[in-house]
Amino acid sequence: MDKTIKKLNARAFVALMILFTGLGLPVTGLANHLYQFTQLTVVRHAWMSAHNTLAILFVIFSTWHVLLNRRSLWNHVKGIAVHGPSVSREAVLAGVIVVLSLFLFVGHAFLAS
Repeated sequence: MDKTIKKLNARAFVALMILFTGLGLPVTGLANHLYQFTQLTVVRHAWMSAHNTLAILFVIFSTWHVLLNRRSLWNHVKGIAVHGPSVSREAVLAGVIVVLSLFLFVGHAFLAS
C-alpha cells in the first residue's frame, strides 16, 4: 500500500475557517442580544466567550485570506487604476441589501425612544 500524505491546502483551509466562523457569529451574536439584560451567568459568559473567539478567528483568517490572495487583489486594484472605477450590478445589489438591512434593524432603535 502506498500511503502518501497530502499537503494541507491553505487556501481551502482559510476559506473554510472564514465560512465556519462567519456562520457562528450571527448565532452567538443573537444569543448575546437575548441574554444582554440578564445577570452574568455561566451561560451568558459562555455565549460572550464564543462570540469573541469566533470574531477574533474571523479577523485573523480574513487577514490571512487577503495575504494569500494579495496578487489577485493587487491586479484588481491595478485594473481599476487603468480602466477607471466601475460598479457592477452585484456590488450595487449588495450595497442596497446592506443599507436596507441596516435601516430596518437599526432604525427601530430610533423609533423606540
